[in-house]
Amino acid sequence: MSHEEAYGQAGVSQSRAEGAVEALVRNLRLIDIGRPSRVVGLPGHYASVLKLDDRNGIAFGTDGVGTKMIVAEHLGRFETIGIDCVAMNVNDLICVGAEPIAMVDFILCADADPDVCGQIGLGLRQGAELAGIEIPGGEIAQVGEVVSGWELGGSAIGLVELDAIVTGERIEPGDPVIGLPSSGLHSNGYTLARKVLAELDWAEDPGGRLGRALGEILLEPTEIYVRAVLELLRSGLNVRGLAHITGGGLSNLLRLAAPVGYEIDDPLPVPAVFELIAELGEVSEDEMHEVFNMGLGFCCIVAAAEEDAALELLRAHHPGAKRIGRAGDRAGEIERH
Repeated sequence: MSHEEAYGQAGVSQSRAEGAVEALVRNLRLIDIGRPSRVVGLPGHYASVLKLDDRNGIAFGTDGVGTKMIVAEHLGRFETIGIDCVAMNVNDLICVGAEPIAMVDFILCADADPDVCGQIGLGLRQGAELAGIEIPGGEIAQVGEVVSGWELGGSAIGLVELDAIVTGERIEPGDPVIGLPSSGLHSNGYTLARKVLAELDWAEDPGGRLGRALGEILLEPTEIYVRAVLELLRSGLNVRGLAHITGGGLSNLLRLAAPVGYEIDDPLPVPAVFELIAELGEVSEDEMHEVFNMGLGFCCIVAAAEEDAALELLRAHHPGAKRIGRAGDRAGEIERH
C-alpha cells in the first residue's frame, strides 16, 4: 500500500491535511495590517522570522507531541513527554540559524490532574535545560467537551541576525550531508506505530529484539540538537543547510532553498523498533522512510572542504554523527542507495 493508504488506514489522511493547511493559509496570505510587513520570506522552511530592525530578527514556531501523548496516557507515564514538546519546537528554530531563548506550553485536557501536570512539568523543565531556554508561562485549558485525554503543544522563539539566517540557498552539489542520530521515533508516525503495535504487550520486549520494554522505546524522548548546532553555527565553519527530520523523513531536506537533490548512500543505523513496525505492519521500506525518521534526527550540510571539522565538532555532542550522503544535481529528488 502507499504512504497515503497506510496512514489512511491508521486514521490519518495526508492529502486532506495538506488541503486543510492550504485552505487556512489562503486566507492568512490576505492579511493587511496597513504597514510594511516584517516577515522574512522563508517559504516552506522550519520556522518563521520577523524583522525587529535592520539587523536582527526573531524566529518563532509552534508544534506539539501529537499522538505520542496517547502512549503516555496508556502507560500512565508523563514525565518525559515535555522533553518532546520542547524538542519539536527548538529543533525547528535552529534550522534557520536562530538561538532558541524561550517557549510557552499549552495543555488541553478534560480535567487538570495536578499529578499529571506535575509530571509534564518535569519533562518541560528537563527539555528546557537541555535546550538552554526559559519557559516563562503557558496555558492549561480544561475542555472536556473537546478532548477526552491530554494534548501538549508549545510555541518557541529565538534570536537570529538577518544576515545569518540559514535557508539552504548556498548548498551546492557535492556538499556533504551529515546525519545526527535520532533517539527513536521522536514524535512522528505514532498513529501508524500504535496501530501496528497495538496487540503487543508494551511492558515486554517482543522476542528480545529491542533490548528493553516496547513501552520504554515508544516513550523515548525526542533528541534535542540545539547545543551541537549552535556550536557549529558559531564555529566559523561554512554551514549551508540545516534540516530537522520529522514526519516525511528525508523529504524534509527538500524544504531547503537550493535547487539541488540529495543522494543518501551511507545512512545511519536503523533502530530495531522501525524494523518491528515494518514487519508487523507489512509496511514497505519506501513507506517507512516516508512516515518515520528511520534513525536520522537532524541533518547538517556544510561546504565539502569542512566536512572533517564539522564531524569532529558534532561528534562531541552526538557520537554517532556521520556523513550519510551528499547534495546532488537532480533538483527536488531524494535518492537512497
